[in-house]
Amino acid sequence: MTDFITRFAPSPTGPLHLGHAYSALLAHDMARANGGQFHLRIEDTDIDRCRSKWEELIYEDLQWLGLTWETPVLRQSEHLATYQHHLMSLADARLIYPCSCSRSDIRAALSAPQEGVASPQTYPGTCRNRPMADRKPGDALRIDMAKAVKQVGALSFKEDGERHKGRHQLDPQRLISEIGDAVLGRKEIETVSYVLAAVIDDAAQGMTHIVRGEDLYQITYLQVLLQGLLNLPTPTYHHHRLIRDAQGKRLAKRDDARAIATYRAEGKTPGDIRRMVGL
Repeated sequence: MTDFITRFAPSPTGPLHLGHAYSALLAHDMARANGGQFHLRIEDTDIDRCRSKWEELIYEDLQWLGLTWETPVLRQSEHLATYQHHLMSLADARLIYPCSCSRSDIRAALSAPQEGVASPQTYPGTCRNRPMADRKPGDALRIDMAKAVKQVGALSFKEDGERHKGRHQLDPQRLISEIGDAVLGRKEIETVSYVLAAVIDDAAQGMTHIVRGEDLYQITYLQVLLQGLLNLPTPTYHHHRLIRDAQGKRLAKRDDARAIATYRAEGKTPGDIRRMVGL
């Protein structure tokens, strides 16, 4: 078995840009340098925004960049039953609850001027005492973070990225105050959140190293907690720098001027792209 297995996991909701190119190239280069495996995963559970044309463009862009990957490609839309199985195992342990709050409801609760209100980054717990038997169509499913942290012992993960390099322990109180009761099941029936689906897929595919952008560093703590709750292995993480525009903003898929397909159409080469992202 190889000691280095990693992946690039885009969502087909728009064209890949320079930031995606950097992340995919870096993960691919690290895998090849270590004699390991590089996987491509299509995270297409967002049924409202994912499009087949963007998925096809992902393959075209990555092949043009010179990347190769293991087959078959895992498409999350084909594994919804697996995600539901794991989600319901958390329900059986009474670690999740249904939530009918809208985003506006949550904002209003968080802004209420009363003592003990959660920080603006966390859900205030409006529906926390609702049992799963009370779930209605359209309800999201949230993890009861206070209960969850009591279910696991001391957890930690190794980070190889330059900014956060080292071993990091999970602090139960920070999980409660800074992450809180995160959504694990979306309002759409049979659909789970990115954080849970990625944890399940990483384990199923035997990922040893997760290479991704710095903007995803904080959710690592939630994902490591979920790994502990579901008895799944914890890989090594490598969070890399982000590719930004001239104003210092992180690139977004709507920024078509920096889309890989745009550079291809302009006659740029894969080598040009590598130089543009600092590789």
